[in-house]
Amino acid sequence: MSRTVLVAGGAGFIGSHVCKALAEAGDRPVVIDTLEKGHAWAVKWGPLERTDIGDATTIAEIFRRHRPRAVVHLAGYIEVGESVRKPELYFHNNATKSQTLIDAACDAGVEAFVFSSSCSVYGVPRTPLLDETHPFAPISPYAESKARVEGMLERAARERGLAALSMRYFNAAGGDETAEIGEAHVPETHLLPLAVDAALGLTAPLTLMGTDYDTPDGSCVRDFIHVSDLAAAHVSAIAHLATRGSAGHAGLNLGSGSGYSVRQALVETGRVVGKPVPFSEAPRRPGDPPRLVGDSARARALLGWRPTRDLAKQIEDTLRWRLKMPR
Repeated sequence: MSRTVLVAGGAGFIGSHVCKALAEAGDRPVVIDTLEKGHAWAVKWGPLERTDIGDATTIAEIFRRHRPRAVVHLAGYIEVGESVRKPELYFHNNATKSQTLIDAACDAGVEAFVFSSSCSVYGVPRTPLLDETHPFAPISPYAESKARVEGMLERAARERGLAALSMRYFNAAGGDETAEIGEAHVPETHLLPLAVDAALGLTAPLTLMGTDYDTPDGSCVRDFIHVSDLAAAHVSAIAHLATRGSAGHAGLNLGSGSGYSVRQALVETGRVVGKPVPFSEAPRRPGDPPRLVGDSARARALLGWRPTRDLAKQIEDTLRWRLKMPR
C-alpha cells in the first residue's frame, strides 16, 4: 500500500537516495529541507517543503496538510571536526530541533519514525566488531547529538507510543548507479569523493589525517557502506514498523562488517580510477576513533536486510557521479 513519508533532510546525500528508494517502492516522499546543506536538484520524487524542522508551527502545518504515515529523519549537521569547534551549534541544530519533529510526529500519530543515527555514538570500540549491545560513549559533539536524539526517541516510544528505529550508519559512500543523484557536500569531508577528486586532479592532494593509530598501517579503519544499501534499509524499516504496529524504540547497525584502513581505501580508489591518489599526511582529527566496523546481524534478522555493494562498487559509483555532478 502506498504511503506518504516525510523525509527531513531529503535534499541531502543519503536523504535523496532514501527518497528514490521510497518512490521505487511505491511510496510518496515529501521532503523537508532548508537547502542550507541540501540541493533542490536532488528533490525529484515528491514535493519540497523548504523549512526548518525546528519551526514548530510550520512543521505542524506540514503534517496536517500531507498526513504522512511515516517519518524519516536525516536532517542535521554532519562534520565531526566542526562539531568539536562549535559544540552548542550541533546540540541545538541536531538534537534540540529534533524534539520538535518528534513531537509533531507523535501528535500526528504516525506509524513509523526512522532516525539517521551514527555508529559514532559508541565512541572508541571495546570489541573488534561493534554490535548494538556496546555502550554509548560518544567522543565528539556530533556523536553526542545523535545519542541525545536516540534518547528522545526512547522517551517518545515509552511515553507517547511512538514506533521508532535508529539506524546507526557506518561510513556512507557511493552513489546512485545511474548517477542521477550523488554526494555533493560543501565542503566535502567524506573520504571516497575526496580521494576520487584528488586522483582525477580536480582538487589538491588529499590530506590523510592521522597516521599513528593502533591499526595495521597507522591510519583509521572504517566500515564503508553503499548509500543505496542504506536507502533500502530505510524502506524495510518503515515497512517493519508499520506491520508490527506497536510502540518501541531500537537501534540497528548498518554496516558491511568489513573494515578498510584509509590507506587501503586510497589504494583501491587509485586502482578503480586508474590513477594514484596523491595525498599528504597530517595529525589526527579530533573526535575520530581508530576503528569502527559494524556487526549488522540485528538488521539482517529484523529487516531481512544485507548490503550488496562492496568497496569497489562504491568507488565506481562515486567516480561516475563526480564526473557528472554540478560544480
